[in-house]
Amino acid sequence: MVYFVESSKRAADVIRVNLTSLGITESFEILQNETLRGIADLERRAIAADFIFLDPPYAMREAYARTLDALANSGIGRTAVVIAEHEKRFDPGDTFGELRRTRKVSQGDALSFYRS
Repeated sequence: MVYFVESSKRAADVIRVNLTSLGITESFEILQNETLRGIADLERRAIAADFIFLDPPYAMREAYARTLDALANSGIGRTAVVIAEHEKRFDPGDTFGELRRTRKVSQGDALSFYRS
């Protein structure tokens, strides 16, 4: 199962349309909610992720720390590989609770990989 957490209704609708255009009609759920509430909702439902991809708007730099902290303190991120996309000139940080950055790839933008 794939879960999308998206606060924007417009962006959630685009995700839905894109999935439908690819013929994907099941095995996903779009949670139209603020990120921290989405994480709490998934945790309440005892969802454990294998991979978590973060792509907040680059201007919302504080969202990285809030989200990575929330994932570090939740059950959903405990065994996941967390991948955060960010600007090359911005460093979201190395450690968030038990989450530790294990790799950083910079090509155009950057990806930081975290694991517990």
